[in-house]
Amino acid sequence: MNGDEQLLRGRVYGRDHEDQDPGPLPHRTYAALTGGPLDGLLLDIADWRPEEIDNGVALPTELGQFPGGRALYDPRPDEPRRPGPGVVCRFYHSGDTP
Repeated sequence: MNGDEQLLRGRVYGRDHEDQDPGPLPHRTYAALTGGPLDGLLLDIADWRPEEIDNGVALPTELGQFPGGRALYDPRPDEPRRPGPGVVCRFYHSGDTP
């Protein structure tokens, strides 16, 4: 694991790594990002509707195949989601786009 990957582990995507506590908040709902450049990060989905979760996400990142591009993450339709708060599902890396 390189230094960038270690920095990301257990952190919430979009929160500044210089925050005193960039980790998850106990009252929020998260998807765990699995694989790809953002592996190990949590994505806050507390305010998302179920259909938005079903559609997955394209997250801006400098760490992917295309620096300044987006990493694509999708849920697996056969994987159950548990009620939140906490980590309720996983989004799996499905590619990168410029």
